[in-house]
Amino acid sequence: MTPIDLNADLGEGFGRWRLTDDERLLSVVTSANVACGFHAGDAATMRRVCELAAERGVRIGAQVSYRDLAGFGRRAMDVPPGELAAEVAYQIGALEVFARAAGSRVAYVKPHGALYNRVVRDEEQARAVVDGVVLADAGLPVLGLPGSRLLELAGKAGLPVVEEAFADRAYTDEGTLVPRREEGAVVTDPERVVSRALDLARRGEVAARSGRRVGVRARSLCLHGDTPGAVDLARRVRAALEAAGVRVEAFA
Repeated sequence: MTPIDLNADLGEGFGRWRLTDDERLLSVVTSANVACGFHAGDAATMRRVCELAAERGVRIGAQVSYRDLAGFGRRAMDVPPGELAAEVAYQIGALEVFARAAGSRVAYVKPHGALYNRVVRDEEQARAVVDGVVLADAGLPVLGLPGSRLLELAGKAGLPVVEEAFADRAYTDEGTLVPRREEGAVVTDPERVVSRALDLARRGEVAARSGRRVGVRARSLCLHGDTPGAVDLARRVRAALEAAGVRVEAFA
């Protein structure tokens, strides 16, 4: 079986407010998608998470987003392509400072929230994200949804592309994520999440919301850090994968 990476969204706090249990999640995951200040995160948080990740050998990824702290990056926005490209590069550069100071580096880029969903189909916004990544570092891998415009354009630009899947999110029959505003978009039952993680890692498929089996081949599995009981869930998923003979290791 192909090795599988476990990634989680971390550093999602601001000032004294913290949403994710970064330290405990970093003992489980192999890649950390670190908020870069646009949907969450600040300089001190970014520095702290990079130091913790580097200590544990966890790869550091820049989780770039629309500039939307109030909406946690989950509100639809229309940002001019040139501006979006510059803001993507800016976020990567900010995180790189703290990653290097911790003795590591930014190893990949992943969009967040509304931007992640937008670049599945929107060519203009996807191209802007790719342009921003190239501006920051033309060798950075891009992590995203299989079949998305983002990964297609990133590949054409010469960037390494890495496909990911979600054990704790519902899928449509087309292999895209069910919007969060719809009922059942987030899977919270631990047994279902573990079962779905095993199906994705061993068979490259998952049950869509309709019950249909959908092919989703991915090198990385995302577990959301803001899900209730996220740490315990992540531990159960990793333990189940390893017990099934799946090698858990970073892709970058």
